[in-house]
Amino acid sequence: MTLLSYDNTFEGFLTAVFEIFEYKYVQPKIIKYTDLQQNLFIDSIEIITNIEKSDRVIKRLNEQIGADGVRCLIYAFLSEKQDVENSILKVIEYAVKNPSQNVMKNFSNEAVLQISKLTKSVGREKHRMEAFIRFELLKDGIYFAKIEPDFDVLTLIIRHFKNRYQDQKWLIYDLRRKYGVFYDLFKTEIVSLDLDLKLLEANNNEVFSDSEIEYQKLWSEYFDHTNIKERKNTKLHTQHVPKRYWKYLTEKKIF
Repeated sequence: MTLLSYDNTFEGFLTAVFEIFEYKYVQPKIIKYTDLQQNLFIDSIEIITNIEKSDRVIKRLNEQIGADGVRCLIYAFLSEKQDVENSILKVIEYAVKNPSQNVMKNFSNEAVLQISKLTKSVGREKHRMEAFIRFELLKDGIYFAKIEPDFDVLTLIIRHFKNRYQDQKWLIYDLRRKYGVFYDLFKTEIVSLDLDLKLLEANNNEVFSDSEIEYQKLWSEYFDHTNIKERKNTKLHTQHVPKRYWKYLTEKKIF
């Protein structure tokens, strides 16, 4: 078995794929650097991310499986599922061996079926983030939202919020993966911050604007007063709005 380690990025993964075909490695297996650190006594080939090589792989994949197929591979990669790299690699190898087939529709292939399931799961999480994210106005005029999605979907929701809030500066930060996306009215960029979570959870005027705190209180009161206790259906409510998303919702906060 030939073990190749990469830098956890999709471009790094595609570079590894390129080199597997270029050097015809026998029984290749791709692993993240971070996972490799837990196995100090295992030798691996360290892959240096090369954008030119990754672009060539994407171009070939677009020819083989189309844009929708490439999207499925990206979504599956963002699932962060253990060993997902090698499931994707199997699909790529399958596509290369069968250039005249639409392999992404062949769900009898175990790897294709797994990628399809992961794509659906990541897609659902993307749509839920777009629906349940709530922004809070900070004192510096930036609208801030914190998230902790099950999958790494932050880059997938950029277009939605950029189109919806073009006239506002906003920052969406993934607390679990410790990076965010900031929009400055012109462009978006990936950022890393040293956040004080206690301040963000406190709803105090050290961080949030006075109008934001007042708005949240009014919205919470409105939600409470319009709720008909006699018609309360917790089971149906949690079916449409699972509890793990309640932490994003203003109406679920306690003041």
